[in-house]
Amino acid sequence: METSSVSEAAPSKPPASSGQEAVWTPKFNPWLIALTVTLASFMEVLDTSIANVALPHIAGGLSASEDEATWVLTSYLVSNAIILPLSGWFSLLLGRKYFYMTCVALFTLSSFLCGIAPTLGLLVLFRVLQGVGGGGLQPSEQAILADTFPPKQRGMAFAIYGVAVVTAPAIGPTLGGWITDNWDWRWIFFINIPVGAVSLFLTSFMLEDPPYLVQERLQRLKTKLRVDYWGIIFVALGLGFLQIVLDKGERDDWWASGFIRTCMLISAAGLILAIYWEFKQEEPVVDLSLLKNRNFGISAFLMFMVGVVLLGSTVLIPQYLQLVMGYSATQAGLAISPGGLLVMCLLPFVGFLLGKVESRWMIGVGLAITSLALIHMANFDIQMDFKYAVLARCFQAAGLAFLFVPINTAAYAFVPPTKNNAASGLINLARNVGGSLGISIVTTLLDRRAQFHQARLVEHTTALNPAFNQALNSAGRLVGSSGHESYALILRRLQQQATTLSYIDCFWSMGIVFGLLIPLIFLMRKAKPGRPAMAH
Repeated sequence: METSSVSEAAPSKPPASSGQEAVWTPKFNPWLIALTVTLASFMEVLDTSIANVALPHIAGGLSASEDEATWVLTSYLVSNAIILPLSGWFSLLLGRKYFYMTCVALFTLSSFLCGIAPTLGLLVLFRVLQGVGGGGLQPSEQAILADTFPPKQRGMAFAIYGVAVVTAPAIGPTLGGWITDNWDWRWIFFINIPVGAVSLFLTSFMLEDPPYLVQERLQRLKTKLRVDYWGIIFVALGLGFLQIVLDKGERDDWWASGFIRTCMLISAAGLILAIYWEFKQEEPVVDLSLLKNRNFGISAFLMFMVGVVLLGSTVLIPQYLQLVMGYSATQAGLAISPGGLLVMCLLPFVGFLLGKVESRWMIGVGLAITSLALIHMANFDIQMDFKYAVLARCFQAAGLAFLFVPINTAAYAFVPPTKNNAASGLINLARNVGGSLGISIVTTLLDRRAQFHQARLVEHTTALNPAFNQALNSAGRLVGSSGHESYALILRRLQQQATTLSYIDCFWSMGIVFGLLIPLIFLMRKAKPGRPAMAH
């Protein structure tokens, strides 16, 4: 089995090219390159969550309903999801450096246009462009880091990238709320402009394409360039409409909506056709053959699950603190921010360990810690204090720090350099779709389970229940009345308890699912720490 896996992952280039790639080093310090490409990626990931809290302000400022304003989020996610798997093909077509610079320029320009948009329609259009530009940044950066650093230092390099990807979603809502409260919602887009300009300037003279990529691109251009138009169309339809379903499903009551059913049908057809078509093509726009590589396929699935938990819990914890505990948006942000700081401190340590410890064992540790942390969050109740919430988030963050970088390292262990661009697009797509699915699952589960628990609790609110009569008398003494005010107070408490139980169900579910993923690490191939594991 391992022989076949190695042969599948073996590069199609001649040995000379592999040797040339092995001795290639960039002109500038690799760590400066890593910081340069992380700048724009951090802002791009931040933009996936920073606009959430500003929706009421956007709706009011553009004379639109809040439901219409949600297209500001959906449009960005749709175009972002479509471009992610296509980024490897565009990197080969344009050259990775120029594709990355194009994405930075488009992201920066469209951010400015979003900030000055006079109507909701134009804002949605500019958000589509922003998503196209932003979608190419993460996979390009990951491929750049994979080529710039030798395997021994790759874990530390991915740690820098991980700081951007893991911490940005956590601070996005807090930063977005602060900006809209103190300045104006348009500044959530304007803050991208100076960062994008600096990134574009540094990228222009620090980045360069490795020789193997230049050679492969020249060979492609000498022959008749085949554009996989049908592949692009199928991928765009499948992923675009899937993102609409995940983002709008709960709001439109899922299958009760004809719009959601139509979008789901188009998405399913597009994805099925895309998979069938891409496996038949000699030069596919999305290289799905990478999923035959056992380590990459398992790593992509694990990254998908990390996206589910990372963004799902990022929604759950602040919502619980605000809706149930009565925290302000700022207080909720302060409760989850230490977790982001802990991740920033742990990632370099994790990157260092990856030079000495097998990545799959570190993934196992991360899965176990995250699973236990989520199960620990099932102890949340309305009596917990601020410190308890902070420590619970830090417990979970410690597990995520041991997942993101090791999973990326394991994914590239048996991927030939010529496939780095395609691999980056697929693994980032897995995380983004997982994140969208995670948000969709938790919002739906919260709503359904809250209804379930409320119905069960209401069954006990009868005069025949001594505990209910005692609670009613206590409420009457508290409000100074035994009339409707007492029943209203009991109802609020009942709804609060039902909501708390629904959050507990979500934490339990995610914790158990994450624990069940641990056996997958034993299916991954052994890769020596700090050494390329590809067959020669």
